[in-house]
Amino acid sequence: MASSHRRWVSLASAALCFLALVGGALAIGQQTCVAFKSAPSTFPIVNNRKATPILLSPDEWPGVQRAATDFASDIQQVTGAKPTLRNVTTSNTQSFASFGTNAVIVGTLGKSALIDEVVNRTKLDVSSIQGKWEAFIAKEVSNPLPGIKSAYVIIGSDKRGTIFALYDHSEQFVPFTGVSPWYWWADAPTTQHSDVFVTSSGCSHGSPTVQYRAIFLNDEQPALQNWAMEKFTNGTGAPLTGSPFNHFFYTKLFELILRLKGNHLWPAQWSSAFGVDDPQNQALADWYGIVMGTSHEEPMMRSIPVEWNLFGVGPWDYGTNQQFIYNFWVNGTERAKPYENMFTVGMRGNGDLPLSEGQNIQLLEQVVNDQRQILMTVYNTTDVTQIPQVWTLCKTLTDMRFADKEVEGYYDDGMRVPDDIALMWTDDNWGNIRRLPLPSERNRTGGAGVYYHIDYVGDPRDYKWITSSQIEKTYEQMSLAVARDAVRIWVLNVGDMKPYEMHTEFFLTLAYDADRWTPTNINDFVVSWAQREFHVSPQDAVEVAALIHNVTRHNMRRKPELLNSTTYSLVNYREAETIMDEMNNMVAASTRLYNSLPSNAQAAFFEMVHHPVQATATLTNMWIAAGINNLRASQARLSANDYANQVESLFMHDAELEADYHSLLNGKWDHMMDQTHVMYYYWQQPMTNTMPMITKVQPSKQALAGAMRIVPEGSMGAWPGDNVNNCALGYSCPNPTMTIDPFVPAGNRFVDVGAGGPVPFTFTVTSNVSWVNISPAKGSISPSAPEQRVFLSVDWSKVSGVETATVTFTASPQNQPELAVPITFVANHTAVPSGFKGFVEGDGTVSIEAAHASRNTSVQGITWTELPGHGRTLSGVTPWPRGGDELNFTAGAGPSIEYDFFLFNTKDQGGNVTVTALVSPSLNTLSDERPLGIAFQIDDGTPQTNYFVPASVPGQVPAPWNGLDGWVANSIISVPVVLPVQPGAHTLKLWMIEPTVVVQKIIIDTGGVQPSYLGPPESIRV
Repeated sequence: MASSHRRWVSLASAALCFLALVGGALAIGQQTCVAFKSAPSTFPIVNNRKATPILLSPDEWPGVQRAATDFASDIQQVTGAKPTLRNVTTSNTQSFASFGTNAVIVGTLGKSALIDEVVNRTKLDVSSIQGKWEAFIAKEVSNPLPGIKSAYVIIGSDKRGTIFALYDHSEQFVPFTGVSPWYWWADAPTTQHSDVFVTSSGCSHGSPTVQYRAIFLNDEQPALQNWAMEKFTNGTGAPLTGSPFNHFFYTKLFELILRLKGNHLWPAQWSSAFGVDDPQNQALADWYGIVMGTSHEEPMMRSIPVEWNLFGVGPWDYGTNQQFIYNFWVNGTERAKPYENMFTVGMRGNGDLPLSEGQNIQLLEQVVNDQRQILMTVYNTTDVTQIPQVWTLCKTLTDMRFADKEVEGYYDDGMRVPDDIALMWTDDNWGNIRRLPLPSERNRTGGAGVYYHIDYVGDPRDYKWITSSQIEKTYEQMSLAVARDAVRIWVLNVGDMKPYEMHTEFFLTLAYDADRWTPTNINDFVVSWAQREFHVSPQDAVEVAALIHNVTRHNMRRKPELLNSTTYSLVNYREAETIMDEMNNMVAASTRLYNSLPSNAQAAFFEMVHHPVQATATLTNMWIAAGINNLRASQARLSANDYANQVESLFMHDAELEADYHSLLNGKWDHMMDQTHVMYYYWQQPMTNTMPMITKVQPSKQALAGAMRIVPEGSMGAWPGDNVNNCALGYSCPNPTMTIDPFVPAGNRFVDVGAGGPVPFTFTVTSNVSWVNISPAKGSISPSAPEQRVFLSVDWSKVSGVETATVTFTASPQNQPELAVPITFVANHTAVPSGFKGFVEGDGTVSIEAAHASRNTSVQGITWTELPGHGRTLSGVTPWPRGGDELNFTAGAGPSIEYDFFLFNTKDQGGNVTVTALVSPSLNTLSDERPLGIAFQIDDGTPQTNYFVPASVPGQVPAPWNGLDGWVANSIISVPVVLPVQPGAHTLKLWMIEPTVVVQKIIIDTGGVQPSYLGPPESIRV
């Protein structure tokens, strides 16, 4: 675990070194054009406290006018100098001279008469953006208008191209920091800088990778809704719905989306109706420049079920109530017509329920045809293809609340819609895309897109409390969408939006310019983001990035809502203790950083880093402590009571952290952490937080077997006396036996010496041989210090082959006879031949992080490539590039990745071993006719292929996907094969069969693998 943390920090440091060489400022992932010192090739924005005026044309888009106001305000926020912002006309040429010899001229090509005049006078080449979607150029131009000697001209191809250009410059106004898009939504500070310049060559950006880039506020109760009710209403909400999501709320959100280079919004829907809650909502969205839509279950710009429950007549059933529903859609379309929209088509049941059994494909195709007729009628056009439309092909996990399954099932069964309608594929609600366009589906004029979740309500559990998704995983999945041309629309379900700030920005940044990101530079994003948000030093930015990586990796391993007291093994591989150490180290690092920050940066750091770290650590440690408490109690150990107290303390601390969040900045974010998250009883959120079950032993009563309790590493039992885990009978069990070899990753074993009651005692540990090292060899146990860990290691220079020692633990209790427990300690001195290089069996297994390959081969330009930081432990490897041609291979013909290893035995497996690849959850995105698979081969043996994602009936997921121990809950798929092998040196080959398989870890079981959540730690490599 620690080594993976250091490796990630090293990668982040390398990224930071690269960024430091760039010079100037940086909008994350974009071209640099802002500088802070005058040079022959720069243009002054602010110089010597004097700001260059900003000029626009009166006929410019209102949204551009408004963004220009933000731009001027951002300049003032950074420099203290506010530029003059004026609308000027080309007819009054004398007015230009009054602004001085320099100006910043902003406008939209073909919309702004001022920009058109500049282009005509200077013959400025605008061909790179002419007719493009949301593109821009910005550069210095000489003599653009009478009386102006030089101007920095910012030109957008359309209104959002201009808006994005302005915000792109704002973000660069301070080195590595800028005016953060989150300046209001996460209280990111902006530091002062006296002078700001732009390079004469300026900045530019072509059309974004994804045309419509959206967030979706969903399942927004209790946090977002309660917060908005307090902050944006008088406590009553909208007259008809009670919703707090009025234009005061949404205009804050519109600006954020635009600053993040998004352009599309699915508004809050539960108990809310965007077009009803506030009559200004739709008009202001369009005024700002936001394209509005509605979710997958809300056709024709009407909120379902809220608006139908308010205004509908009869059942929501097109087969029996067609005319009323048709009229309902007409009204929604007429209401939306004046504005820019993307219409959801199709139909689902009221409240995201499935349609009734009798409603078939023919009826749904009629629904879509009727909806398109409505569009033609309302828009008075015969060409409905020019009106953006989307059909979302939802298909989710088995869910007690709604069965969002049938829509993709209808498509699989043959339902089709016209080519100009975008097909939006979905993930499984857990970040794993279900299906993407096949080659035959990629020439549709409407294109395709993806609906993706980082917040969810449903089976097997809700997850909407805290950030629990990896950007590395999101990148891996969405890179598939890019490779397979699913780039018409991306929608990210962000739930309450906070605390998903960084992930939301990453998703929209990737959608804006996917070509800039690769598996190896994703951490550049996080490092740059940390510097911009918190204004930390380069070194601290790396540490912040590591914290974010570690906390999201931990929460992705198993969502916090799915944790229980035995998720992580309490006895094997020191797993639970390692996790607790990780948590405590994160809290210590986060606390140091928080305390080192200036006061104006602490709130932002608390919201986006410190609180998630502390809250995650508190919840995780509480659950693990509850497990240890119950285990200690079963072992008759007095320390069970200490762990019970820890659980109670951590449970209260969880509430204190929530209160700290709500009191921040005089209560600005009150209610934003209202989400319950402790002790789920089924998929739905608990009605209140409930402490995990704990127990206590009577502190005044001694265990029947005596004052001392002995627990060897790896055992749930305890000696002396009877315990169900001491042996199969549970009584009259022999004394414990422990084994060790030189290739046990920890390098030692331990034995816990514990108090069995109130009587204090001293103890000694002795061995009958000299090759056992004991640390410590003696100690004292009392109710105030109820346990001591003793480590046993071996001087291997004194051991040949297999040797056995007796290690005796002797207690001297006050006023009681001595009590002794002997342990048989077996040392097996295994050794590898001179010159062998590779992984060595230890503790009955060979465990390998997939990135640590011995060799790697390429076929047709495809190579197994590391995805740094991806997955549960270190990283993943996957065939790369992803490509859209979808090459696949037979076993033994494609790219392979190889691992050299050495075995000493095949214990209990008769000349075979079980090789298990731990694979990232993925689905058959090329349909079930191309199931995911991987082939295994040892040495020159016959490759064995495992197609590990079985086909499912339309609208369903494979059975192993579901449940509290399923693939999504565990965030892993175990792919095993049994292969013949004899002791000695060998090579394991993994062969590519299908693309998109991501292997995280490989476990070769020779008979010693013990149950654990993350698998055995990586074996020793020589």
